[in-house]
Amino acid sequence: MTQRPRITLIGGGLVGALQARQLAKHGFAVEVFEKRPDPRLAGFLGGRSINLALAERGLQALRTAGLADTVLERAVMMRGRMVHAHDGASGLQRYGVDDSEVIWSVSRGALNMLLLDAAEASGVHFHFGQSLVDTDFDGRRIRLADEAGIKREHGVDLLIGADGAGSALRTAMNTYAPLGELIEPLGHGYKELEIPAADTLPAALVQQAGGAGRFAIEPHALHIWPRGGYMCIALPNAEGSFTVTLFLPAHGAHPSFATLPDATAARAFFATDFPDLLPLIPRFDADYAEHPVGTLSTLHLDRWHLDGRALLIGDAAHAIVPFHGQGMNCGFEDTVTLTELLAATPGDSAGVFAEFQRIRQPNANAIAAMALENYVEMRDSVADPHYLARRALGAKLAERAPQHFMARYRMVTFTHLPYSYALERGRMQDALLEEILREAPDANAVDLDAAARMLQARLTPLPAQLRHE
Repeated sequence: MTQRPRITLIGGGLVGALQARQLAKHGFAVEVFEKRPDPRLAGFLGGRSINLALAERGLQALRTAGLADTVLERAVMMRGRMVHAHDGASGLQRYGVDDSEVIWSVSRGALNMLLLDAAEASGVHFHFGQSLVDTDFDGRRIRLADEAGIKREHGVDLLIGADGAGSALRTAMNTYAPLGELIEPLGHGYKELEIPAADTLPAALVQQAGGAGRFAIEPHALHIWPRGGYMCIALPNAEGSFTVTLFLPAHGAHPSFATLPDATAARAFFATDFPDLLPLIPRFDADYAEHPVGTLSTLHLDRWHLDGRALLIGDAAHAIVPFHGQGMNCGFEDTVTLTELLAATPGDSAGVFAEFQRIRQPNANAIAAMALENYVEMRDSVADPHYLARRALGAKLAERAPQHFMARYRMVTFTHLPYSYALERGRMQDALLEEILREAPDANAVDLDAAARMLQARLTPLPAQLRHE
């Protein structure tokens, strides 16, 4: 029997903790070094966004770790996008066909702590407050330092970096042997605000906003206020609040974060552009002043690994912008693939790392592209009549010809089909929808039988969906 190598993970965030749990369950000895203090003792300090969207890919990874049901008990279901027009009108655009196809809003901090507990219960050893400061790849040793600057050394067999977009291990690997790193800034930033629970707001305001129970607005939706080149979104939290995120250009003509330097300017902007949202944020001035502007970028690497010695996963290898809600889900999917490969051939780390990159890199590139496209869709297209016509036609064809048509969003969010397949198939389907709508711009006027025959003639049947039932 091949001896299993000891695994050293850099990063104990969401992906690192889940990867540690997965590997430990397969009999690997795993140690994790995390630069931040233990959030279960010090409180959650890490991460930029407060809550995240959990979809089928992430859920499947949690199922393999035996954690899905526990996580869902603490999550809030989101059926679709609640689009808020400038005039105050709103409407729900469902993500899927029914409540079997929903996404879930989860607390980043609570999920991280749950994963840490689960990994420790599987035998993983965590070392908190330990920053990676030097890596000797030839000697198979790393050097770490705590907050006081006290350094320690640690010998490693296999080194896996799950330490996020600012990965220290990626920096060390890139210095040792260039990885072909390319970071593409979006040019837009974000700032987080909060809608508190309903019982802290005037009852008349909550009633006007369509709140329910402890939530000031509809709880089972991801809310979007699209305004063309910018937008606000809001995700529900289990205790009744909503995390609101303002996305704006970082610089340039108004509005941008450069032209809204303080809460006074931002409040005037919200009063004009988000008049129904502003009254729901009683701590607007304090939130705007206290919360930093986050940056948004896409990371591309030519190589994710250094032969069989070190590998990058999750955001450390393929950080993306958040507009498809797939960053965490993609990282969780990484953990399943890597665990299966290492468990099958634990003695061939070079082969495993190369195969992991071969499988995952095209999919990471695909979701990176789709996330950028989804930003335009969310901030602009969701209120565009042509987009709505195409969406309506797609829904009709998915019902009429389900073996040949599935909306790209559903492929990404509710199936295990590779991201690369969803990207290519989605482009082919969109081209056909555009062709049909050129002849009949009103989706209700389309001859659905003829349209279905066109799909069946030009597209191969969809593969088995591989969705968990």
